Amino acid sequence: MPPSGVRDYEIRDYETADEVSWLRCRVLGFVTTSSYDDVWQAKRRADLELVALHDGVVVAALDVSVPGAEATIQTVVVHPDYQGRGIATALLGEALRRLERCGVRVLDASTREDEPALGWFARNGFLETSRYLHVYASADEVGTVLNAKYGLTPVGAFLHARIEREAELRQRFERVHVCRRMVRMIG
Repeated sequence: MPPSGVRDYEIRDYETADEVSWLRCRVLGFVTTSSYDDVWQAKRRADLELVALHDGVVVAALDVSVPGAEATIQTVVVHPDYQGRGIATALLGEALRRLERCGVRVLDASTREDEPALGWFARNGFLETSRYLHVYASADEVGTVLNAKYGLTPVGAFLHARIEREAELRQRFERVHVCRRMVRMIG
C-alpha cells in the first residue's frame, strides 16, 4: 500500500480496451456480497463510465445512467485487493463533479443488505428512501409462483416483492434479499 495520501491508481473514463479487466474487477468485487449472482459476460453501456486503474488494470469502476436531472449508479465496485483505500469515494467524487456540471440534481442507487456497501453509501451522503425484496425462485420453487404458457417450462425466476412480505417470503424461498434505494442530492 502506498504512503498515506498517495494514490497508486489513476481515475479516467472507461475505454473499450478495459472491458475484460472491468468484468474481472466487477465479478471479484461482487463475489463476497449478496450481489454475487449479478454476473455479466459483456459490459453494459452507461452514460458516465469511470474506472480506477493500477498498472493498467481496472481495480474499481463506477457507471452511471443519466436520463435527465436524476441519475442512477448502475455499478460501483472495487476489486477485493484494493478495497478500503478510498477508491470508490474518489470515483464518486469525480462523478459528482461531472454530474453537477450536467445539471443532475439527484443521484440514486440500489443496493442489498451488505453492511460495507450500506456504510459506504451513508458515509457519502446517501439516504435510504425505500426498500423492496429481490426473490429468487429455484427450479423447485418456481412452480409455486409461475404458470408457464406457450410450451415454456420455468426453471428459475427473479422476482420483486413488497418489503411487507419479507417474513412470509423468507419462509417460502431460500434466497430473499432486501434491496434498498439510496439517494443523494447533488449541488
